[in-house]
Amino acid sequence: MAPRVLVSDQLSKTAVQIFKDRGVEVDYLPDLGKDKDQLLAVIDQYDGLAIRSATKVTEKVIEAASKLKVVGRAGIGVDNVDIPAASRRGIIVMNTPFGNSITTAEHAIAMMFAVARDLPAADLSTKAGKWEKNRFLGVEITGKVLGIVGCGNIGSIVAARATGLKMKVVAFDPFLSAERAEQLGIEKVELPELFRRADFITLHTPLTDKTRGIIDAAAIAQMKDGVRIINCARGGLVNEADLYAALKSGKVAGAGIDVFETEPAKESPLFSLDNVVCTPHLGASTEEAQENVALQVAEQMSDYLVNGAVSNALNMPSITAEEAPILTPFVKLAEILGAFVGQVTEDPIKEIEILFDGATAAMNTRALTSAAIAGLLKPLVQTVNMVSAPLMAKERGIIVSEVRRDKSGVFDGYIKLTVKTEKMTRSVAGTCFADRKPRFIQIKDINLEAEVGRHMLYITNRDVPGMIGEIGMTCGRNKVNIANFHLGRDAKGGDAIAILYLDEAVGEAALADIRNIEGVGQAKLLSFEV
Repeated sequence: MAPRVLVSDQLSKTAVQIFKDRGVEVDYLPDLGKDKDQLLAVIDQYDGLAIRSATKVTEKVIEAASKLKVVGRAGIGVDNVDIPAASRRGIIVMNTPFGNSITTAEHAIAMMFAVARDLPAADLSTKAGKWEKNRFLGVEITGKVLGIVGCGNIGSIVAARATGLKMKVVAFDPFLSAERAEQLGIEKVELPELFRRADFITLHTPLTDKTRGIIDAAAIAQMKDGVRIINCARGGLVNEADLYAALKSGKVAGAGIDVFETEPAKESPLFSLDNVVCTPHLGASTEEAQENVALQVAEQMSDYLVNGAVSNALNMPSITAEEAPILTPFVKLAEILGAFVGQVTEDPIKEIEILFDGATAAMNTRALTSAAIAGLLKPLVQTVNMVSAPLMAKERGIIVSEVRRDKSGVFDGYIKLTVKTEKMTRSVAGTCFADRKPRFIQIKDINLEAEVGRHMLYITNRDVPGMIGEIGMTCGRNKVNIANFHLGRDAKGGDAIAILYLDEAVGEAALADIRNIEGVGQAKLLSFEV
């Protein structure tokens, strides 16, 4: 059955055609997102939801969306999507971070020119027949210091444009490397230094708990007298009351504001000031950008729903269409390793360490880690998947770490999962051979090789003569057919493991008989999705 997508906001008709061309059924209802009750009534019919900013994907909508697998936001900001709620339900949230980058960067540069030369006020004055040439004394931007807060995709484009305009650019961004700053021809600084040195400040950072109100009275007090501030990123980054006071006092000479704390912004004290240029969230509003983000979100959602490829997801590692065929068997392997540990470990798990050895270390390990956690938690939470697993682990206080290393054994690449509880440490390792089927290669540091089946029996025992026969006869008496029998031990007469691939699940009576065999420590029926 073809996946079905709802487009609930205004989106390009070309994007709708992309869904159809990719084999996705699509309902184009561009006004539905404004009607929350109607959205709630129909959302359970869809695998995907394509939106812009009008549709509010609340926790209530997510709870009603029983089939929903992906939400695609045509644009960067996802303030209108409850991402934690989506993650708990295993719903991928995608955005399109690059489709409107140039447009938003150009708007910031345009706002900077407008503020520097008082263009809107001069326009109104001239059209009113006043010809107030001496009133509008602006400033040049050549040679001025531009401070960029947030130097990611959009910020770096602004930096390139600003250096072309012969400005000196300084940037604050915790994730900006020294090498990248050098490549852009800018100087990386800490935020207080940026505030102290900049003649113009432009914001290009997401709105988070850490960045909310990043421009407030305390920040403004650190700035030069006569600084000019541009915000084309997110309302809430600037404390509007504090900015108003600074503009009134002259501490801030001018501001260009495209985004507001509350939108649509029908009224604001800032509107009363001549030294403020305001626009109605136009950063991404060009014909090219609107078309680009619409096409991009349609392509991304279709790739996921049809091929399983994940790109620009905010709550799941990306998996490209090219790497998906290579990664898929190892995703299944990681999930099975997690499922093994989840089924045999009875005490609460405190820590998880995932070792990627050899070829697996070069793969998309974030996706593999998510799969392993999902497998581990599935015995506790049946609805968990790769999207929700990391969040669920975090909520349970489980510490997750990854280790990568070069090839260290006979296998080209393998994954080893180690978990710790208050009482014990347990590990299991596996790999995929050329047939792409997952196999166990080590359990509790005991080497073995076992193909994974739907029904398996895991037994720990002492290495004593006759144990294999006792297990086999006990299974036979209980009408349990063994498809494969795999063994391993740490030393002669020491600890041993038997893992049996069965044709059907073992009943409780058979399990009790096996556990009563002298020398058997643990006997667990395991179930895997293969």
